[in-house]
Amino acid sequence: MSVEQGSKGRVAIITGASAGIGRDLTHLFAADGHDVMLVARREPRLIELAEILGREHGVNAYPLALDLSEPEAPGAVIAALEREGLVAEFLVNNAGFGSNGPFAEAELTGELGQIDLNVRALVHLTHLLLPGMLARGRGRVLNIGSIAGFQAGPYMATYYATKAFVNSFSEALSHEVAGTGVSVTLSCPGPTATEFGEIAGNDKTPLFKQGVVAASKDVAKGAYEAMMSGKRIAIHGLANKIGVTGARLGPRGLIQKLASRLNRP
Repeated sequence: MSVEQGSKGRVAIITGASAGIGRDLTHLFAADGHDVMLVARREPRLIELAEILGREHGVNAYPLALDLSEPEAPGAVIAALEREGLVAEFLVNNAGFGSNGPFAEAELTGELGQIDLNVRALVHLTHLLLPGMLARGRGRVLNIGSIAGFQAGPYMATYYATKAFVNSFSEALSHEVAGTGVSVTLSCPGPTATEFGEIAGNDKTPLFKQGVVAASKDVAKGAYEAMMSGKRIAIHGLANKIGVTGARLGPRGLIQKLASRLNRP
């Protein structure tokens, strides 16, 4: 299936595609007729997803099992594109993870791993693919940030800091590419019902137990529509928009105390 004449060979690269928001985004791209490259660690899930997308939507889906926290992984994405004769029309930087608990008690490997995946891999992939988009005068980048990136987050200190980077980086790039035919969109979800909470260990904190938890499909749909319209930033849900405004305008000490209460194990 082709989206438009001459679209053969164009593909959407979606990281963290095997579950949650990433998986839901693959269905949105495929439903609109876009071929997809599915990047994540769990190869069996990717193969299964590729078969589903091909069967249900008639698109080409390319599973690519990689651990993007490894320094050489972004280069392997480019090699896969060249091998298949594909051009990246879309890049979705969705892969990421967090942890919960006092930083001083956390495993250093996990904290550094968050930086490697949430920040370094995103920057690396974007730097590899954005120049080609600019040269062609077309392309869209979607970065999944977080409302966490607008404030400090005790008991999830590293994760909040990585998302602060993603938020700032994305908004800056959006400004840089304005008028080029390329867009960079930042999606900032709040608590979302995915594997993230269970893996991070904060699914039983007040943030998830007492707060408004969005459905993954709703977050993905909002992010997809924002990207396709070339919007600079999309914050999902009224409660999250109010929370971000409060984080920006409220006393920083008070905001940190609130985040501490919500994130405390």
